[in-house]
Amino acid sequence: MNNNLPEGQLAQIVAALKQQQVIAYPTEAVFGVGCDPDSEIAVTRLLALKQRPVEKGLILIAADFEQLKPYIDAAALSEEQLSVVFANWPGPVTFVFPALPSTPKWLTGRFDSLAVRVTNHPLVKDLCLAYGKPLVSTSANLTGLPPCRNVQEVQQQFGESFPVLVGDTGGRLNPSEIRDALTGELFRQG
Repeated sequence: MNNNLPEGQLAQIVAALKQQQVIAYPTEAVFGVGCDPDSEIAVTRLLALKQRPVEKGLILIAADFEQLKPYIDAAALSEEQLSVVFANWPGPVTFVFPALPSTPKWLTGRFDSLAVRVTNHPLVKDLCLAYGKPLVSTSANLTGLPPCRNVQEVQQQFGESFPVLVGDTGGRLNPSEIRDALTGELFRQG
């Protein structure tokens, strides 16, 4: 896995995020598209690009658990439930937490919960740390097309000028597993 960022590339991607743009980046399995979770404009752009209804809700990907605390009600989980979550993080397991009442509906959709993940992908971790917050994360693909697994596929689907954090995916074949943080119920096999 090539995790050496070209000089200035991280700064360019952070600048794009600050301009409320949608960006692409490598994750554990496929490329993701993401944006600033606190920008309704950016999230609306991402949803339009993906032709995804807001009601479905979104996933946040973060460098560490601290970045997720402004969005989720971690106090709703017992120590035992949290220990299960932390045993899987950082890594390719997404957990659905109760959302804080202040969490924007453009993130939660029709739910009172939010899907979140602490990544173990070094480039995404660096990006979230450089930006200072988590990113919205959904697979980089246009409706009806397979998820992108490299920069060339991102450019084919989204255009040559689309902002991409250049790097390799983590090599996993399947997208992240999704589990309920409260019950452990499996929503999507990883």
